[in-house]
Amino acid sequence: MSETRVHGPYLKTPHQDLHSEHGALRGEHPDRSRNPVIKVADLAWLEFEKPNLDRAEVFARDFGFQIAARTESELWLRGTFAGTPCTVIRRGRTSRFIGPAFRAAERADLDRLARATGSDVRDADVPGGGSTVHLLDPSGFPVRVVHCGEQLPALPEQRPLLLNFGTDHRRTNATQRPPREPSRIQRLGHVVLETRVFARALDWYLDTLGMIVSDFLFLDGQRDRGPVMAFIRCDLGSVPADHHTLAMHLGPGTGYVHSAYQVTDLDSIAAGGEYLKERGYQRSWGIGRHIQGSQLFDYWRDPDHFMLEHFADGDLFSCDVEPGWAPMSTSGLAQWGPPATRDFLGTSPSPQRVRDVIQALRGDNEIDRGRLLGLLKAAMS
Repeated sequence: MSETRVHGPYLKTPHQDLHSEHGALRGEHPDRSRNPVIKVADLAWLEFEKPNLDRAEVFARDFGFQIAARTESELWLRGTFAGTPCTVIRRGRTSRFIGPAFRAAERADLDRLARATGSDVRDADVPGGGSTVHLLDPSGFPVRVVHCGEQLPALPEQRPLLLNFGTDHRRTNATQRPPREPSRIQRLGHVVLETRVFARALDWYLDTLGMIVSDFLFLDGQRDRGPVMAFIRCDLGSVPADHHTLAMHLGPGTGYVHSAYQVTDLDSIAAGGEYLKERGYQRSWGIGRHIQGSQLFDYWRDPDHFMLEHFADGDLFSCDVEPGWAPMSTSGLAQWGPPATRDFLGTSPSPQRVRDVIQALRGDNEIDRGRLLGLLKAAMS
């Protein structure tokens, strides 16, 4: 387990009017490792397998991705920002999430990581080339850490609308007519994962990749048992980073929950959502504004039932902001918006979910009857 880091003057406190009403109690899980192997700089991309790349490409364009590269067996998707692709979809017999790839700050970080984990540095099969280290996290997800060669150039942006506020009139003698078109994805923001070994996985990302926690969630009446969800950001020092690049929560399953992609503003989210609705795609939940992270959000299902999020206006924290602690609840997911749906919460009964629960209760993991009942209570609260 990560060592507790003593709170000092370099951490911003108290939490009132910051991002959480409460901070950590003495002896609770630390928000960072004292001596991580490396500190990753960001998510690079996510890896999936799907049997129908043509169908995947149609949805990708409708959702707002650009195509970075396409072969018979691979589809690389990108946003408008310069950098790496957002997503790679490889042809496979079934639809499944493979794992995330994180971006190393420097090429030398890969050598340091390989030595510490007994791995090798390999050539990266990414447009533009580069190097990568392949790892396996405690949940069983393949995790890549990459340092890419050539960066993709920036593409034209979807310009934010000029808004009038009270007596601040920035737009006169002009109308607002945002076109009904796909939201234009700017970049990959974060991925959310479910795991049966939450504490082990959390420590691995803090100790191995140098990530730090922005917010912990705990179950009502079970705070003494430790957190069951963490929103984790990259440690970029004094440079503010996304509130979370990775979020993980304890659950009876192990797998992908959703991934999130930044767009320009609320109008981009709303107009892009209307475009998706007109083409028959399923909205999972939205539009609303989150509490942890503050993002404006809208969640959709792709034809393979993966959940993807359009978001804008998320929180940015530098390394000196300590984590918040809050109880997990459905009502705590949003400041405003429609009620969270059963589809978003994953509470709709299914044979696979029943199998997950049975296997989790029988396995060597962090799920027991008390945790399971606490998670069910949180989903209904």
